[in-house]
Amino acid sequence: MAKDLRIAYLLDFYGDMLTGTQREVTDAYYNQDLSLAEIAEDRDITRQGVRDAIKRAEQQLLEMEERLGLARRFQDMQKSLAAICDCAIAIQDLNAQNGAVGDIDAQAAKILALAQEIAVND
Repeated sequence: MAKDLRIAYLLDFYGDMLTGTQREVTDAYYNQDLSLAEIAEDRDITRQGVRDAIKRAEQQLLEMEERLGLARRFQDMQKSLAAICDCAIAIQDLNAQNGAVGDIDAQAAKILALAQEIAVND
């Protein structure tokens, strides 16, 4: 069974919406890198039972992301915040090259700090 690396990421967003068994076996498979046989032995169920639970969980996670788009929106926000930080740094650099107006530098620093704070809190 080939691993879809998106699943581990989606598990962080939607894992609590799965059944306990689905969440646990999917976490063991994707995040702890256990084999189907290892998970089956650990949980005292069949390898096929583990595979079925993981496949159902994968399908549910993908459907939730398709409907809700939380992971995609989070990634988009992170990219936008990085771009905002880059722009604030560019403003500071341009300001330093062109006379270093204190208010411009202070406002750019404030933008940078706020964007970084938002990125850390997400």
